[in-house]
Amino acid sequence: MIISKTPFRISFIGGGTDFPSFYNKKPGLVIGGTINKYCYVTARFLPNVFDYKHRIVWSKNEVVNNNREIIHPTVKAVFRNLNIKKNLEIHYQGDLQKNSGLGTSSSFCVGLINSITSLYGKKIKRNTLAKKAIHIEQNVMNEKCGSQDQIWASYGGLNSIRFFKNNFKVKDLNISKLKSKKICDNLFLIYTGINKLSHIVEKDKISKLDRNIPILEKVYNLALEFEYQIKNNNDLSFIGSILNEYWNIKKTLSKKVSNKKIDEIYNLALDAGASGGKIIGSGGGGFLLVYCEKKFHKNLKKKLSKLPIVKFDFVNDGSEIIFKS
Repeated sequence: MIISKTPFRISFIGGGTDFPSFYNKKPGLVIGGTINKYCYVTARFLPNVFDYKHRIVWSKNEVVNNNREIIHPTVKAVFRNLNIKKNLEIHYQGDLQKNSGLGTSSSFCVGLINSITSLYGKKIKRNTLAKKAIHIEQNVMNEKCGSQDQIWASYGGLNSIRFFKNNFKVKDLNISKLKSKKICDNLFLIYTGINKLSHIVEKDKISKLDRNIPILEKVYNLALEFEYQIKNNNDLSFIGSILNEYWNIKKTLSKKVSNKKIDEIYNLALDAGASGGKIIGSGGGGFLLVYCEKKFHKNLKKKLSKLPIVKFDFVNDGSEIIFKS
């Protein structure tokens, strides 16, 4: 039996420039990091005594006799890509719900590949793990998704990720633990209550790619500014202002990025003292990330008391095997 532990992530800025349709033409850059919220994937071989071949436990309990019968799209794609022939049982558990904007789907994909690879007695390098997950989601499953989530789930850390034609480079931001903690202390994840469907939002963005390229170039330049500031500026007030600027740019990529409810929650947060923020992930729902100075924390929590607020810390590790027997 193998159990993998794979982190979710938050992205500050740069989303959209991590899509192959963009970075195969122009350079891309995203800034963000993995957090102490995880998905856990258990994998074990099944003896040939059951009246089924595979058992997959998620929100459903699947028992199937061949790979083609699998309902869960990620499990089906991973089994196909890894050419799974032995009988397997897979269990999935997560600290936060799917479709939250925190890269949960990609974290599951990475964790599943890692677990199965380890079950077969092999080790996989994080670069290979990330590239395999990207290939499976984008080319096997034909998901309309970027490439940042799979990389963060594989590598972990508070990083910048640069994208080039058919390649990427991960670089640690190298900020102090004290600075990292101060940033986390002032960041709040606010759940909008909307279960987002990222592929719908991203499909709309991609359909407008030619129009959106100049907008994404602005996003790239703003990400460069954010990267410089987070490395060199100890006055962290820039975080809120740049996030707010990015959020206003991001909303011009597609009308599906925001909606009335998201705008209302965001404006409530600003009225309570937050200096800026953005929706996490593609948009349309899930979590809002806002930056709020300490003196306004109490007011923010009071104003948004009817909504779930999640606090977190940054973590350095990507997907890892935490149990093996």
